[in-house]
Amino acid sequence: MITVKDTVHDHIEIDGVAADLVDTPAVQRLRHVKQLGTVQLVYPSANHTRFEHSLGVYHLASRALDHLGIGGTRADRIEAAAMLHDVGHGPFSHNLESLTHRRTGKYHDDVDELLATGAVGDVLRDHDLDPDRIAGIVAGEGPYAGLVSGELDVDRMDYLVRDAYHTGVPYGTIDTERFVRELTFVERDEIADDGGADREGPELVLDEGNVQTAESLLLARALMNPVVYTHHVARISKAMLRRAASELLDATATTAAELRRMDDHDFLAAIRDCRATAELSRRYDERDLYKLAVWAEYDDVPDRVHEADHAGETALEREIAAEAGVARDHVILDVPPEPTMRESTARVTVNGEIRRLERQSPLVSALRTAQRNQWRLGVYAPEPATDRVGRAAAEVLGLDPDGLVTEVRGAMPTTLDEFE
Repeated sequence: MITVKDTVHDHIEIDGVAADLVDTPAVQRLRHVKQLGTVQLVYPSANHTRFEHSLGVYHLASRALDHLGIGGTRADRIEAAAMLHDVGHGPFSHNLESLTHRRTGKYHDDVDELLATGAVGDVLRDHDLDPDRIAGIVAGEGPYAGLVSGELDVDRMDYLVRDAYHTGVPYGTIDTERFVRELTFVERDEIADDGGADREGPELVLDEGNVQTAESLLLARALMNPVVYTHHVARISKAMLRRAASELLDATATTAAELRRMDDHDFLAAIRDCRATAELSRRYDERDLYKLAVWAEYDDVPDRVHEADHAGETALEREIAAEAGVARDHVILDVPPEPTMRESTARVTVNGEIRRLERQSPLVSALRTAQRNQWRLGVYAPEPATDRVGRAAAEVLGLDPDGLVTEVRGAMPTTLDEFE
């Protein structure tokens, strides 16, 4: 058994297959992949990594399995998946995933080949575990996979409290102990509004009297989003690194598959050494970031921009640059995906009936409105060109200049009735 002192969960005891997986190269690599990517440029203490998060996810999964009375091989599978759930992440976590997916067809939870070969595959087989089955659990497939990858999974329980702790932002605090104690599995034939019929095995739900427990997860995520995850400085720096990654692949022999296996240090070294990306690298290293030229709300952005694919966005960037009379690489268009709230489909038990949280909680509707109100399209450019690029972007994208956000401020106190 290994005992690790953790900032969030105090002492974590690691045993069995998980203890043997900790020292594999695939898991140790996560020590060099930051959990929050570039958020450290906003919150200097946000330097925690995917490695410690993986230990936390394992810890919560193990606690949940004990509470649920699940043991033996089934527990070993879940614990192995919890420890390995992030080994597919590329440098700077989710930030480069859209790029690598376009070129490899793989997301971070597509880990079949990573688990089947090398030290990880050897450890799993030594414990009589099928690597393909563990990879399926990481991807949310199979019985009990919802504990690791689902609407109420231990992954989001850990990252919310861990991100809140390391940024010093209190909004992500949730009661993980209560969550773990109140989880239960039910058979699908007991769920009247089963929207997950395509999945196998029993469904993970919160036991009776836990609507507020589920709401706390939604609220924590909703409050952390604008203050941490989508802070404008973090978004600008992430967009600059995505541009650098794309140019690195175009200018060198580096493949997307190789990029996907880099850690943060490997990637930063690669873009420093590449002539095509050296300027973006310098700007990131010195925090000499592009500035906001446009910061537009959801309803002020035309549908054609919302619906544009990567090629369409690239064409719009070129058009904006030409209209503004600046170099193509001095314009970055950043269109976030459509707002989603996966947690709202989590199920809770109310008066003996299993219901979707969105059906039971009026808070869901308010938070969806807040989420849409927080959504922003960004256009970024070097500071001397921001005014010109902003005017050109408004023209090219068809934005109402009066609808543009001209000031970015921190979170403001509000009440839920303001969203009605």
